[in-house]
Amino acid sequence: MKLLTDSGNPHALKAVVAANIAGADLQIQEVDRTSCSDLPALLNFLQRRQLPILELPTGKALFSANVACRYLLGNKDTDDFQVDEWVEWESSQLQPFLAPYLLTCVGQGKKDSALFADVFPLLEHLDKAVKDRQYIVGNSVTSADIVVWSALFPLYGDSSKLADEFLRYSGIVDWFQNLSTQEAFKSAIATVTKGKGVSACKASLSTQPLPLKPVVKSTLNRSQSEAGSTSSEISVSAEEVTSAISAFKDGKSPKPRIRTHPILPQKGEKNILITSALPYVNNVPHLGNIIGCVLSADVFSRFCRLRNWNTLYICGTDEYGTATETKALEEGLTPQQICDKYNKIHSEIYQWFEIDFDFFGRTTTPQQTKISQDIFWRLHKRNFLLTETVEQLKCQQCDKFLADRFVEGTCPLCNYDDARGDQCDKCGKLINATELKKPRCKLCSKTPVVQTSEHLFLDLPKLEPALSTFLNTIYPTDDWSNNAKVITRSWVRDGLKPRCITRDLKWGTPVPLEGFTEKVFYVWFDAPIGYLSITANYTDQWEKWWKNPQQVTLYNFMAKDNVPFHSVVFPCSLLGAEDNYTLVNHLQATEYLNYEDGKFSKSRGVGVFGNNAKDTGIPADIYRFYLLFVRPESQDSTFSWEDFMTKNNSELLNNLGNFVNRALMFVTNFFQGVIPAVDVTEEDGQLLAQINRELQAFIQCLEKVRLREGLVRILNISRLGNQYIQGQKPWVLVKGNPGEKARAGTVIGLAANVACLLSVMVQPYMPATSNTIQQQLQAPPGVNILTDTFVCQLPAGHKIGKPSPLFQKIEASTMAELKKKFAGTQMERKEQDQKSKAPAQPTQNATPVQVDQAEVDRLTAEVQKQGEAVRQLKTDKADKKLVDAEVQKLLALKKQLAAAKGENPAEIIGGKGKKNKKGKK
Repeated sequence: MKLLTDSGNPHALKAVVAANIAGADLQIQEVDRTSCSDLPALLNFLQRRQLPILELPTGKALFSANVACRYLLGNKDTDDFQVDEWVEWESSQLQPFLAPYLLTCVGQGKKDSALFADVFPLLEHLDKAVKDRQYIVGNSVTSADIVVWSALFPLYGDSSKLADEFLRYSGIVDWFQNLSTQEAFKSAIATVTKGKGVSACKASLSTQPLPLKPVVKSTLNRSQSEAGSTSSEISVSAEEVTSAISAFKDGKSPKPRIRTHPILPQKGEKNILITSALPYVNNVPHLGNIIGCVLSADVFSRFCRLRNWNTLYICGTDEYGTATETKALEEGLTPQQICDKYNKIHSEIYQWFEIDFDFFGRTTTPQQTKISQDIFWRLHKRNFLLTETVEQLKCQQCDKFLADRFVEGTCPLCNYDDARGDQCDKCGKLINATELKKPRCKLCSKTPVVQTSEHLFLDLPKLEPALSTFLNTIYPTDDWSNNAKVITRSWVRDGLKPRCITRDLKWGTPVPLEGFTEKVFYVWFDAPIGYLSITANYTDQWEKWWKNPQQVTLYNFMAKDNVPFHSVVFPCSLLGAEDNYTLVNHLQATEYLNYEDGKFSKSRGVGVFGNNAKDTGIPADIYRFYLLFVRPESQDSTFSWEDFMTKNNSELLNNLGNFVNRALMFVTNFFQGVIPAVDVTEEDGQLLAQINRELQAFIQCLEKVRLREGLVRILNISRLGNQYIQGQKPWVLVKGNPGEKARAGTVIGLAANVACLLSVMVQPYMPATSNTIQQQLQAPPGVNILTDTFVCQLPAGHKIGKPSPLFQKIEASTMAELKKKFAGTQMERKEQDQKSKAPAQPTQNATPVQVDQAEVDRLTAEVQKQGEAVRQLKTDKADKKLVDAEVQKLLALKKQLAAAKGENPAEIIGGKGKKNKKGKK
């Protein structure tokens, strides 16, 4: 391997130390930042002065020193979430503030107390972490130690010249010196600095680009100007100003790609295939589900289209498996009827949220059976399947083997008393139903017994070498969310185990192998294959997407509980099939979105669900904005009604909406709705350069799928626009002499173009708002393309439409009502509504109902048995009179069961009867 670096670059220490520890053969080639004629493939990166660069044996290159460090360390690094956090801290928190200080104080030899004030809180944080410790994490050197030590080398590398303000951090001093005495670090210093120590770093520090400062999000107690503290506060250079003015005046945008179906990969283009986790069809999605997969993927797919990338976004409902059978039993419908009902509900909710799929399908299709069975046979013929006898839970009362979701009990790992038979919702661990403590049948609550059944297993240990090779190939060069990498590494680190791929169910993709034809595939074997079958239902040329890894880049979006199935099980299935399948390049998983003081829950009906959001009267764009503003990218976050109101009123109404409306109203009121001539000055160039910084940071964020930070970059631009208008006072200038009026025209014309830019940037997040702004601007259709620089889209003489406010204020009283309305569970809210509608009943003579539990259990089993009889008759399309007679028997049993429980039979059965009749109309 070869490391390309300029002389004395402290970031090169990261790679050299790692290579020394791992014993890797690393050649070092010094290059001039200003000259790259001998390295054309790396030209773009060298132009941005991104050194060092690690060239890999495969011909690929790593442009991040931190990634290079971790790659070189390999299995010598510690697989720990804390290590990941510290490496991320060094690049996203420490470097943005440390780099300006090093440039000024070390590179140029100047003192700057303001810059030090930015650095010292970070040093205090590190000092506490390493106090009385040899290493940041654990008991040996990790990549966390290497990258942070290298970053601080220009400060702490020369102990004889260490300033008092740095000596005060004794924890850092001891930790740094301990590492510096180790051979791997001593040798790296000698190699990189050629024995000159810190002084060798000055030239490199003076030419390094300054990283963008992290976003500081707005709060209630900060003014608008304080809230937007970002990279824009670093003074822009004269070069940036000149470049920004030139781009605005002379820059051109390419024409947007015309979206015609079917979309197919194109040779020589960037072909992006996007999937979001297929939502279960057994329930209504809540806001946590929506942000966890379909909305996040929608934002990214819209961004890709704005970049003119050839993009296909596929999703659909996951319809097979236990969850569907369970829901069918609950609602007295067949599984197919449940699928039809909830597929329609999901589709309507996503349409309201403006989720712009290229195709939204479902898994109950012939294509799903064909492709799943083909992959199965390929695995079978290559001996990647095993047959094992499995102990399963069987309910003697229901006379059936219980699939995972039909069993509940106490988690054997965390003792959560409501764990499912396949996974614990509290600790997130995958479990087997037989491992549950105090198991109970979900259908009748009886305790099941253990019996044996023969099943097929995917031989993951046999596929592990192929999986590891694949992961080692993509990890250094592709972006996975941190939790996805941690979860996947933990699975591989602990050793893969055979995974059962069949179930004793009726509702699912049938297993074609003789001896197993009464079984179906386990949903987590064939559900990810749904991506392929849904694409196949979209176009018969689906293999151009799914058997084309050379030309297609695949992004998967999901919540973290789905990671192992997408990063381990599904890739192993495709690798074992040996059919040149496209494997995931970028796996993006969110943490969990909580609701107020608790958790969203579909099963318990806690939180705000997709259909509820529509009923609140608040536009879908506002929900999209807030969900993305609090998107749980690196840790759990919370949906709060009070915060929802605050973000709408401060960020949308007072910031973004205020700027756009002011800019357009000035055009209408002062220039008769016509964009005036813009004569850009040096002062305007400062604004343009700051906008370019935010625009480029926005593009970087979305390319890395940091959607939350990308949204704040948009708000930073509108905040800059507000400050610009406020500072220039065009309402005063327009009343002055001709020169001042012309100046007012420049300010207003520039502001209108900023509004146009914002309409494009905001489109992935709030498509309806984007459309509204563009309608008010009467923007040409060609504006919907995202270039690297801000260019003029509304020339002088362009006629705009009628401006109007984009957003409405949300009152505290409205939020209080919604918070109260959505408190508790859906069942509790329903009962409360029924109580509020029912007349008050005297309670003084009420007597408690005595419940005979044995009778309740007997009737529960009878209802279950009769329900199955009714469903079978419907499936067999029996005579209507016979079906109606059996339905009447079922209703009679339900009345008896309700009475035995002390409930009102007439209210329960009557309510359901009315609902069913209404549904048939």
